[in-house]
Amino acid sequence: MSVLIMKRLLLWESVSWIDGGSRLGGPIPERFDASPSWKKESPVNSEPIVIVKAFMKAMESLDYDRALRFVAAGCEYTNPPPIGTVYGPEGIRAVLEPFFAPTLENEFRILRESYSGRTVFLERLDRHRLKDRWVELPVTGVFEVNEGQIVFWRDYFDAATI
Repeated sequence: MSVLIMKRLLLWESVSWIDGGSRLGGPIPERFDASPSWKKESPVNSEPIVIVKAFMKAMESLDYDRALRFVAAGCEYTNPPPIGTVYGPEGIRAVLEPFFAPTLENEFRILRESYSGRTVFLERLDRHRLKDRWVELPVTGVFEVNEGQIVFWRDYFDAATI
């Protein structure tokens, strides 16, 4: 077997861990390792993908105190209009607490993820159980992480779907 074919087979097999089994293709990250650090859900790991996923997990359970420990004091958080941009943990809490107030349960399904350096993209299906039904909102979030904290967060969604 030629070296080129071997490299392609290795690439084909190794990228399957990125999305749980589908064949994405593309280059293997330079820091590729058989047990990628982002799979470890430890908040002491400062990989941006781990930080963002730990933040989302805490937000899913509405544990604001825990979640906002992952957010830098000057973090810029932007949502589509009419919400706009707020700054820091206090601003984020001021937006999200009233938004989530009627929810009895949340589920943030991560459909696709991608990261490069400090930047993380999450395509999500945010599910919120209200008193009488579940509401689903397709969202794409962009995050930047610096020194173990989220410094930028922007969610994109169609407000008409709410």
